[in-house]
Amino acid sequence: MRDFLKKIVVRSTFKKALKLEKSKELSDYVLAKGYRKLKINTKRTVKDFFLITIGIFLAAFGFKGFLLTNHFIDGGATGISLLISALTEIPLHYLIIVVNAPFIFLAYSIMGRKFAVKTVLAITGLAICLATVTFPNVTNDNLLVSIFGGFFLGAGIGFAVRGGAVIDGTEVLAIFVSRKVGATVGDVIIVINIMIFSAAAYLLGVEIALYSMITYIAASKTLDFIIEGIEEYIGVTIVSPHSDEIKRMIIHDIGRGVTIYKGERGFGKTGESQEMDIVYSVITRLDINKLNTEVQKIDPNAFVVMHSVKDIKGGMIKRRPLH
Repeated sequence: MRDFLKKIVVRSTFKKALKLEKSKELSDYVLAKGYRKLKINTKRTVKDFFLITIGIFLAAFGFKGFLLTNHFIDGGATGISLLISALTEIPLHYLIIVVNAPFIFLAYSIMGRKFAVKTVLAITGLAICLATVTFPNVTNDNLLVSIFGGFFLGAGIGFAVRGGAVIDGTEVLAIFVSRKVGATVGDVIIVINIMIFSAAAYLLGVEIALYSMITYIAASKTLDFIIEGIEEYIGVTIVSPHSDEIKRMIIHDIGRGVTIYKGERGFGKTGESQEMDIVYSVITRLDINKLNTEVQKIDPNAFVVMHSVKDIKGGMIKRRPLH
């Protein structure tokens, strides 16, 4: 019965997408593949909705629990909204939509329709939350307001980005401008924020501008932390004649997976080359000390390169190590 219902759902969902005639039957393979895609898309949609909702409430708490009552601002579109609200007393929930509206159109042209739709829903949800949900004013201490207001705001933006949307359109603008003028995205964001904080210093006072810069730093660091993940992963490339031993050590002693590349090692003044296997693995920072020790035991002259990996999917890295 379950398989029969599954086929009906997949047929009705995918027949139109596959442009098949009504009389044409779908094979079991196509049905199974379609059901798997439908299941993955549904799980992804639910997860994105959950992450964006968390982001909305965290950002709203940062606004109403810390920043609004103390007239502190942040960088980007959020900072522009807070600055205008502090000067004109226009409710922030209106400004969030108005200020971000141009960035939504940019997002549609740069990032695509799906991203733009999610962003519209996220920004609208934030505006509704700000307008309807009451949050307590946590503290009036300027330092605590700047740090924790930035923390909750950055966490909110980070969870929204994890869900495939933005509630601050500055990065979309930065991507657009960088393509036009050839500057990096980071450079564009810095220029935008310098303009915002300069305006805040002139209109709200230097002290508020300085505290607002602390807010921005706290928000950006929290945003990076949320997006890049709680765990820090390290990619390790090892070049050694004893690659088989090193491979077994990583698998059995450290409990991580490995990938073997076929390569050549060049050395000496004449550039003489030697074929060998190159070992690549992704470990956590807690594994670094043990890996270095074990590699030193196997081959003290091994060439080891490590680099930071922002996030990973699949493999053995997120499973429990075999210590």
